[in-house]
Amino acid sequence: MNILAIDTAGKTAAVAVMRDDTLLYEMASNTGLTHSETLLPMVDTALKACGLTPAQLDLYAVTNGPGSFTGLRIGLAAVKGLAFPRETLCAPVSTLEALAAAHTGEGTVLCALDARRAQVYSAAFDLATHSRLLEDDARAVADLADFVENCKKPLFFVGDGASLCYNKYGSVPGVLQAPAALRGGRAAAVALVAKQMAEAGKAVLPEALLPDYHRLSQAERERAERLAAEAAANAAQNKEQA
Repeated sequence: MNILAIDTAGKTAAVAVMRDDTLLYEMASNTGLTHSETLLPMVDTALKACGLTPAQLDLYAVTNGPGSFTGLRIGLAAVKGLAFPRETLCAPVSTLEALAAAHTGEGTVLCALDARRAQVYSAAFDLATHSRLLEDDARAVADLADFVENCKKPLFFVGDGASLCYNKYGSVPGVLQAPAALRGGRAAAVALVAKQMAEAGKAVLPEALLPDYHRLSQAERERAERLAAEAAANAAQNKEQA
């Protein structure tokens, strides 16, 4: 099985090609250029390096969230464009599950992506079995206290929100954060999770690929807040006139 994996959920754009259980190629770019500038040239380079064409791919893997709303849309649009002509199967991979898949050992890995407003997109997994301990969700860092204090140790924080969590819970015995250079995701891990999904019958046709943002966008939140404020003002005005 030839798999092309793409990760554009964060600041780093990453691409990998895997054949069955063998990683053939992997590349990541965090140079400040936008994903729209770097992604397709990276895909082209990866396929050429492996001597493959899109027609020889059996599965596309792409992170579908949580993460940067714009980044997720770019990755999903690219995979749809590549997969549509042949209706090649696709695996929409949780960004947090892919983060966990890049690590192994004993203990717990808590994957955290900075969601702003003192929140993180987070999930937790057993390092040895990679079984889920916390579902993907947007949580206040403070709301992780009970899990962090009572989970199997050691507990490793990974992801670009690792420092936010470690600053809060670093004094808890057995809590560590991965080195900065190793906290990010790997496209190879996206491919690995995608292969497992395909084997479990969870791959989908390209038209079924959808982002999973886990919360409203900033524009949607601001609109909801504005409408709520207007409704409250109208209610107050109507009460005064009554």
